[in-house]
Amino acid sequence: MTESPDGSATVPSRDRRRFPGISSRSYEHPADRSALVALRKLSGFDTVFKTLSGLLPERSLRLLFLSDSVRVSDRQFTHLNDMLRDACYILDLEKVPPMYVNQDPQPNAMCIGLDEPIIVVTTGLVELLDEEEMRAVVGHEVGHALSGHAVYRTILLFLTNLATKVAWIPLGNVAIMAIVTALREWFRKSELSADRAGLLVGQDLQASMRGLMKLAGGNHLHEMNVDAFLEQADEYESGGDLRDSVLKILNLLPRSHPFTTVRAAELKKWAASRDHQRIMDGHYPRRDEDGDTSVSDSFRDSAAHYADSVRNSKDPLMGLVRDIAGGAGDLGGKLRDTVFRGGPRPGGTNGNSGTGGTESRDDA
Repeated sequence: MTESPDGSATVPSRDRRRFPGISSRSYEHPADRSALVALRKLSGFDTVFKTLSGLLPERSLRLLFLSDSVRVSDRQFTHLNDMLRDACYILDLEKVPPMYVNQDPQPNAMCIGLDEPIIVVTTGLVELLDEEEMRAVVGHEVGHALSGHAVYRTILLFLTNLATKVAWIPLGNVAIMAIVTALREWFRKSELSADRAGLLVGQDLQASMRGLMKLAGGNHLHEMNVDAFLEQADEYESGGDLRDSVLKILNLLPRSHPFTTVRAAELKKWAASRDHQRIMDGHYPRRDEDGDTSVSDSFRDSAAHYADSVRNSKDPLMGLVRDIAGGAGDLGGKLRDTVFRGGPRPGGTNGNSGTGGTESRDDA
């Protein structure tokens, strides 16, 4: 280990910065924190959480991976073992979690476990990504471990499976699905936090972008372009009308992860932010300060994030929210024009221009 001029440690063999004692608060997305608070306040969640924490067969889960997957070590998948130890060193995670490679052509990775986290990556992911892209993914999963996400992820997997088994019982899965939906909403936000952790570990934004593009379009980098990929995210956010805004929500609800273009855009935005630069300069919250963290400060940060998101969003639904908050005088006209024309009319007309019924025949 060497020391940089400012006294901070760097990782051997690569000029990458280390973050001693870093708190997960430094990279957690504000929406992740607020969604977790909302999740914990969900009626019945505490009861379910406490019950499942005692009932989930974690030992069985560990035995399953031990018996039917390949455990990463200095003798098996040594390059992944090096990445894992490196990621834990950079984020100062003292205990290196066990890591397994599971035979599955679907590219995926997860961090699960109740008492201690386990990291699992699929063969599809290992075969898809190059070394630096994979390093960002391993850092992503170590970020989940440092943030304590593994517990909730494990419960989400269990409840999702349980919901399919009790679906035949009248109202049997209503309460379960309410909690599953809330867990998914939180987990989607937690992915944005873990993406940031992956960038802190890999310290290569282009590698993180390439990895996300490959998850979306496969191993065809010569056919893809980062800038064009990010333009898709902008078109997705700003295009269409209120109907598209509703469809976006419906498309997202059953997913455990945000859409890849959105993740790429969010990560690039954070990489260019002052918050990221401060971390790279060695100025970040420490774990030994976590006990002094104010809940009200976290709420304020989350509220400020959402207010900023609404203010700067190009989504038509968010535009309508801004109009409502601003006390729009012709809200009915704005609503009609936003729904059927994808935006307000030039000159702020109120819709009495004699267009007849042509707007109502707008294609869905």
